[in-house]
Formats: sequence, structure tokens, C-alpha cells
Amino acid sequence: MTDSNGPKDNSQNNFKDNSQDNSNPDKPAQDREPAMSKPYIMPDDPEDGGNEALVKEAAEARDKMLRTLAEMENLRKRTQKEVADGRTYAIANFARDVLDIADNLQRALDAVPAEAKAAAEAGIKALIEGVELTERSLLNTLEKNGVKKFDPAGEKFDPNFQQAMYEVPDSSVPAGTVVQVVQAGYTIGDRVLRPALVAVSKGGTKVTASE
Repeated sequence: MTDSNGPKDNSQNNFKDNSQDNSNPDKPAQDREPAMSKPYIMPDDPEDGGNEALVKEAAEARDKMLRTLAEMENLRKRTQKEVADGRTYAIANFARDVLDIADNLQRALDAVPAEAKAAAEAGIKALIEGVELTERSLLNTLEKNGVKKFDPAGEKFDPNFQQAMYEVPDSSVPAGTVVQVVQAGYTIGDRVLRPALVAVSKGGTKVTASE
């Protein structure tokens, strides 16, 4: 015997099942378990120990900057000194050759005794005066270029500026005193261009360091 209503429609049952399964998304938000998320950290937020690292990095950068500035200043001073030395000592070789001319002029003047010069005729006197004028002009020109003549007669012997040729027994002056200048010396700037050739006394009282 069949049901008067006929065979049951299973589609209704399926519809109910589907409606029941799809009912979960329609549940209120408070009924669902909240999802846990990790805390967000801003990219520019310093991490633990970040301040110390920044301070150290800044100190290192400052130290490098100061070192660089010091090196640049030293380079500037060194370059400035080299340029100044180049200007002062560039003519050293030329000046050393010119000293031979000055020496010859001095020898010519020393060869004429004072008595002969006083008794000489007008022409000879004019010649001698011309040699003297030439020597003075030459020395002035050298001095304008930083080359100076020095005569250490009567001074304590200084091996940095003088060269001893021989010793002279003389008890009237302290030992180690320059008693005779064989050849005058010359300096250029702070350097010795040519040491003076001298004779040094011996036999007298020695000169102490305090003297």
C-alpha cells in the first residue's frame, strides 16, 4: 500500500540540511572565537639596545670626522711649508756658485794693503772703489734673496755654522774661540749654505756651556 501523498520529495530534506550547514556564517560575531594576531611594530621603532648602537655609531662617525679634519690640516700645513721652502731654497745651488764671485772680489780687496790704497793714484783708487761697490751690490742682491753673509770672529766655535781648519795657541782668549776667519760663511733661510772656515784658539781657559 502506497502513501496517498505519493513518494516523499527528498529535495526538501536536502534543502533543510543545506540550510542548517550554511547557518554557521550567519551566527553573530560574538559567538565566534576571536582570532589572535601578533602585535605590529613600527619599522622605525628602536629595538632593544638600539639607542646604545646609535650612540656608538655617532661617536665613531664623529671620531672619523675629527681625524679626517686633522689630517687635512696637517696636509695643508705641510704643503704650505713645502711651497715656502721651495721658494726660499730653490736658488741654493745658484747662490752657492755665486759665492765664488764674492770670494774673488774679497780676495782682490784684501790683496791691496791699506798703505798702498792710501798712497795710490786716483785711477787706482777709483778701480778699488769700483771693486768694493761691486762686492756690496752683490752681497745686497744675495741678501734680498735670503742669502746672508756671517763672520764669526771672536765668537765661540759652533760646528753647526763653522768648520775649524786649524788651532792657534792663544792664552789671551778662552779655548774654542774663533780667532781668525779664513773664509766667511753664508746662510740661506734657516740653513747653512756654506760654513765659515775658521781658526780656533787653544791653551786658554775653556768656555763653559753657560758662557
